[in-house]
Amino acid sequence: MDRLISLLVLSTLPPVVVPRVFAETSFKAAVEIVEGDSRIFSGETVRLRCRIPDNWSASTYLWFLGSEQLGQSGQHLILWNTRVKDSGKFYCQGARSTVVGDIRTKRSLPVQIDVDGGWAILKVSPSPGLVGNTLTLTCRVRGNTPLHEVILYKDGVEVMRQNGLNPHFSVTNLTQEHEGMYSCRASWDVRRRTHSVISSATPVQVLEVLTQPILEIFTSEELTKGQKMKLICHLQYNAPAPAPPVEYYFYRNRIRLGTATSVNYDLVSWKPGQYSCKARVPKLGLLRWSEPKSFEQETVGSRVMMAPPLHPRDPVTSVSSPELSLPPVADPTAVLLTPRKSIASPTFALPVEVSTRYPDLSLMPSQPAPSTLLSTAQSPKQTVTPIQTDLLQKSDNMSGDSDNMESDDMESDDMESDDMSSNSPHTVLH
Repeated sequence: MDRLISLLVLSTLPPVVVPRVFAETSFKAAVEIVEGDSRIFSGETVRLRCRIPDNWSASTYLWFLGSEQLGQSGQHLILWNTRVKDSGKFYCQGARSTVVGDIRTKRSLPVQIDVDGGWAILKVSPSPGLVGNTLTLTCRVRGNTPLHEVILYKDGVEVMRQNGLNPHFSVTNLTQEHEGMYSCRASWDVRRRTHSVISSATPVQVLEVLTQPILEIFTSEELTKGQKMKLICHLQYNAPAPAPPVEYYFYRNRIRLGTATSVNYDLVSWKPGQYSCKARVPKLGLLRWSEPKSFEQETVGSRVMMAPPLHPRDPVTSVSSPELSLPPVADPTAVLLTPRKSIASPTFALPVEVSTRYPDLSLMPSQPAPSTLLSTAQSPKQTVTPIQTDLLQKSDNMSGDSDNMESDDMESDDMESDDMSSNSPHTVLH
């Protein structure tokens, strides 16, 4: 009887689900658009392809919309008869089965697909733009209706107007002052009546090819045992592929430490002083300097320690310094384009007496969020008492300096910093 009761209890327990374990390779998948566009009208089709590196083969593919895994397992993902709710970030991943379990590639970077339920779309190419390059904005109307006139707006203000036979606007010699929210208005005539529609606002972002570097001084217990510290030169390099290499230089008290390096870090002796780094792309004629950063304290890991003022009879002690602070991010400056107020206010409206081929369409524009730019941080300046300086100099004389330093004329031998966004002529091609 007891055995029968035990069998009944076991039969009522829920089954134990063992999660499937998989290994991940160092290879990374990539999503590309092979048909359609990243911004389409509702009802249109877009086709995506999951690309895997040539030296790795996949037997199946995983597709994701945001954090949700989709049911498709082929290399191509086709979105038929799209709806506004199909908008989002699409990812893919390659996978294959082995005797030891499943192996997957790293998940791809996302591709944003926006499905617009309105009547007009403003396409921006390339996105984001680069300083000094040309940006093309195209006003597209549902159904490819022949247009009479097209108007371009920036932040709600008219900046260009041209014949509808050419719905493409070009902005040359881009600067970061061209950033903003752009939209377009299209008009056409049907049976002696004028119909007009306006697109949703689309963000335009303009990046520097080489941003200003930010110097980080990193120390750890392991490094301090060898009286070393690590200098890291952080920057953003946005040159299109194939991009020429970047050269990195590191300085202490305006004296170069060693020679140029192709990596953005270097190990140097633990010494107080003013540190900075320089990034240079000789083939593009680009050169940017970081802000100088003082190092006059002992650091262990991520904690910063600074000696307090000493008196003749006081013992040497250490106290924690205040946390490093970051300055606020600078806002983009105003645009240089000469605005002309439009006669017609840029509001969203359905066309008047337009064919009822799309009776269920409603203006439900979707807008991708603009990305953020890198901000610059600088550590607070600190002072050292005469007694501290004397102690540091004695310690420096005992340890010696093993770095290979050579003098560098910062003003005459090196190229001056290249400000890509200043004094750039602004020309608009009609």
